[in-house]
Amino acid sequence: QVRLVESGGGLVQAGGSLRLSCAASISIFSINYMGWFRQAPGKQRELVATITSGGRTNYADSVKGRFTISKDNAENTVYLQISGLKPEDTAVYYCNALVQFTNYWGQGTQVTVSS
Repeated sequence: QVRLVESGGGLVQAGGSLRLSCAASISIFSINYMGWFRQAPGKQRELVATITSGGRTNYADSVKGRFTISKDNAENTVYLQISGLKPEDTAVYYCNALVQFTNYWGQGTQVTVSS
């Protein structure tokens, strides 16, 4: 069983920045894929960014240039640095990990962007 705990969400004005953290209960060194997803009210959950065990990153087109995913293997933590926030970025942000063919999710952290 893998536990993921997100933190760092909050209320921010448009144009502001946040850093989300996802702390894992196991070593993330060899986890093939970890990522961030988000779900806005009335919408489906969507991919935001992923990072592989080797550090290769991938981003949704809507966040390229504004969001940066990174990880600290020593801290077993994945981060999502968000800048240039827009009202449409308002959503619950979820951390995800694919471990031995099983998907694990955190409980989510709310990001609200005011215009």
